[in-house]
Amino acid sequence: MNNLPVDGTPLAASPLTRAVLEIDEYAAGLGWDQPARLFALVDTAQLREQEPSLAEQLGIDDSTTASLTPVEQDEIPADAPLDEFLATIGWPDAVAGCAMTVERLMLPPSAEDSVPEGMDEAQLAKWVAGHPDRQEVRMTVAVLRDGTRESALRLREKDATSEVLTGSQLVPGLADALSATFES
Repeated sequence: MNNLPVDGTPLAASPLTRAVLEIDEYAAGLGWDQPARLFALVDTAQLREQEPSLAEQLGIDDSTTASLTPVEQDEIPADAPLDEFLATIGWPDAVAGCAMTVERLMLPPSAEDSVPEGMDEAQLAKWVAGHPDRQEVRMTVAVLRDGTRESALRLREKDATSEVLTGSQLVPGLADALSATFES
């Protein structure tokens, strides 16, 4: 059974899940080996009303049914660690939430016992990159101001929309970091 209705947009239970899947599909269209991307999530109706020229530029009109619109932000500096970069972010009141998509290598839990001790971060990254059980994953994580969160995970080896995993607790560390961008 196909997850997509006739117009090609993903079916999902909540507006936040739909936004996460929309961002995942956008990132999938760009291919792999992409830099991290940051998005503001704005209320679509408010965007149409308060910023009609931006809404038009984004292709949003009265027929748009999504209640949250992702708006990609400026490129994230490649040399800045994500946690440090996110600590510098502050959002205006018009932003209902934010999302980020980032690619990483991950290992299955069974590999934890074989991690050599005493490695620094660079050595560990090199070790993971050379591990035969590594998986490349694209994580898309979104949070709203009220703390609601959602994530989508796409494995490079199963790079198909039907294989994308979703859940609110899949990437808790990144969700916490994104939530912190809304704290004063």
